[in-house]
Amino acid sequence: MQAAELVSILRELNASSPEIEGSWVISTEGLMIASALRSGLDEDRGGALSAALFSRAERSAVALKRGSLQQLLVICEKGGILMMYAGEGALLVALTKPQAKFGLIFFDIERSAELVAIELKKTSLVPAR
Repeated sequence: MQAAELVSILRELNASSPEIEGSWVISTEGLMIASALRSGLDEDRGGALSAALFSRAERSAVALKRGSLQQLLVICEKGGILMMYAGEGALLVALTKPQAKFGLIFFDIERSAELVAIELKKTSLVPAR
């Protein structure tokens, strides 16, 4: 499997809703695996920041006795950031437009995360922990 397969999954996710502006797959350590982002965004920095945010939220969930974190949604004035696991050691991150309707977006992202997990299982694109 090539990273091109992951990019194809991400592009399909982006095309599934006009409210999704871009997406990427990163390792839980913040290393970029694949992306389908609009120009002007620093992929490496975005990956590192996303992993750090998800890690902090996961520690908070455990400390507050909520169990393991399933997904994280951050809503900002200029749009949203949605993150979820995409297999062992990987996260799928999607950026949304402001006022996005998250019902269908959650469904599409969950489906894409499952496809990413299947592809990553076929290869060793995710660094071992």
